[in-house]
Amino acid sequence: MKIVDVVCSAGRTGFYFDDQRAIKQGAGHDGVFYVGAPVTDGFSSVRQAGESISVMLVLEDGQIAYGDCAAVQYSGAGGRDPLFLASDFIPVIDEFIKPQLVGKEANDFRGLCAMMEAIQVNGKRLHTAIRYGVSQAILDAVAKGTGRLMCEVVADEYGCSVSDTPIDIFTQSGDDRYDNSDKMIIKGAQVLPHALINNVKDKLGENGEKLEEYVAWLRDRILTHRTNENYNPVFHIDVYGTIGAAFGNTNYKVMADYIEKLGKIAKPFKLRIEGPMDCDVDVPTQMKALAGLTAELDARGCDVELVADEWCNTLEDIKLFADNKAGHMVQIKTPDLGGINNTIEAVLYCKEKGIGAYQGGTCNETDRSAQVCVHCAMATQPVQILAKPGMGVDEGFMIVYNEMNRIIAVRNAKKAAGK
Repeated sequence: MKIVDVVCSAGRTGFYFDDQRAIKQGAGHDGVFYVGAPVTDGFSSVRQAGESISVMLVLEDGQIAYGDCAAVQYSGAGGRDPLFLASDFIPVIDEFIKPQLVGKEANDFRGLCAMMEAIQVNGKRLHTAIRYGVSQAILDAVAKGTGRLMCEVVADEYGCSVSDTPIDIFTQSGDDRYDNSDKMIIKGAQVLPHALINNVKDKLGENGEKLEEYVAWLRDRILTHRTNENYNPVFHIDVYGTIGAAFGNTNYKVMADYIEKLGKIAKPFKLRIEGPMDCDVDVPTQMKALAGLTAELDARGCDVELVADEWCNTLEDIKLFADNKAGHMVQIKTPDLGGINNTIEAVLYCKEKGIGAYQGGTCNETDRSAQVCVHCAMATQPVQILAKPGMGVDEGFMIVYNEMNRIIAVRNAKKAAGK
């Protein structure tokens, strides 16, 4: 089944582009807006509308396969590619990718992705967001061209097995960490709430007291309102490096004391802390700091798990963090890795190394990228998958939950029919 055309359209994402550096430097809120001037190249304001590009591959039988190019909320920070604007990058796809794909047989996902990932413009690889969306479209094209589900293509090409049960869904609250937590409890989210603890003074507390209060509130909220005693979600809180900012990025003993205290407050629920420090220097510095804190917690027998995020952006970064036990779990932030072939390999590598694989992403994606990511997760079976896009909880949870259950229902029907 040949690809006969490549068509692009500009789109919106489920959230915004935010200038993380400006926020860390104290940009204030005015409703949904941020106040102040941006400091990261490419931004016209501290917060601006998220943009995407839908890449549609037209097959010779008229079917249309598609994926969405999207970049993370905090583009241009933590070693990532620059701000992704549709008007800048649709011409790149038309000039450099379309000629390579038109006329190709849609029967080899890995091969087509390898060809696409090798394309360079002015000596540089394509923007991660382009590789992300085009690889989604390639996966869909191969699935449509060969009569399989996307997850079945992944399983067949990477030697893994499609899950017969759903993967745990992780929901994130944004700043509305109280009302949105209620939504998560009602929906029965298995992992919650992210909480967006990205400021020491306002959210963590100078001595960590504000986060302690929130963890206690969340614990009590679940115990009060859960309708099933077997509902025991994992607490997963992203602190955006604020613990390190408050206590010192390499002050492992003091940080571990605080994290242990949080773990005890969370009981009877399990706690994960994402991004305890952000060294804001380079990958090796961040890796060593996180490995040091991980070792300190392990030596104490503490059951709180640390999750790597900042400065762990590429497949190579993920392998480095996993090899050095920098964290108990690694967030595989799907748009940052470029092609979803890299996400697939990252999940499988973490599992091989005994490190928890969290197939994440960003609130700043689209419904389509979320759906394709579900197929990757069902084939590779990470510990958890992010509900995305957006910060409204209900919408992202619905998209991911429903796609997983469609996959399970279709495969069960195939089995019943003997196919």
